[in-house]
Amino acid sequence: MKERILITGSNGLLGQKIILQLIEEGEFDFLATSSGDNRLTTVDFNYETLDITNRNQVNCVFDQYQPTAVINTAAMTNVDQCEDDREGAKKLNVDAAQNLIAASQKHNSQLLHLSTDFVFDGEDGPYSEEDKPNPLSYYAETKNNADNLVMNSGLSWSVVRTMLVYGVVQDMSRSNVV
Repeated sequence: MKERILITGSNGLLGQKIILQLIEEGEFDFLATSSGDNRLTTVDFNYETLDITNRNQVNCVFDQYQPTAVINTAAMTNVDQCEDDREGAKKLNVDAAQNLIAASQKHNSQLLHLSTDFVFDGEDGPYSEEDKPNPLSYYAETKNNADNLVMNSGLSWSVVRTMLVYGVVQDMSRSNVV
């Protein structure tokens, strides 16, 4: 049986790259989800609009698709925006992670959660999985809170803490170092 992967945040840089890799490998069934219309229109794949902050929408998609694995790339990642809109940052970075955890628990789905090295204070890097986070911004605090929810969920899980995600994709919604 093929893995059935649900990707959140598929309109973002990392989400689009994961989709292209899965298409290239051709070994996986996947459903790409994000808020709004699909921005990656140069290839054909299954896409559905999903607001992961809406528990009912999350449950509906999980019930219909029955994913064996979830890759959560969705987040509010703009550090300044997180400081200015703390409620929005908590909703998208923490509450939405809790929605995905609950649905993953119900369906026994493995959860791969994308995080950030911002959970560390930068004083003693490079860091390992065993190092204690010390978030210095509200963005980092929300990501650390979500990481802890995932790690204490009882699920089969992975938390990937990236340093910097950059590149070029179709219909870029914001600029990056490239």
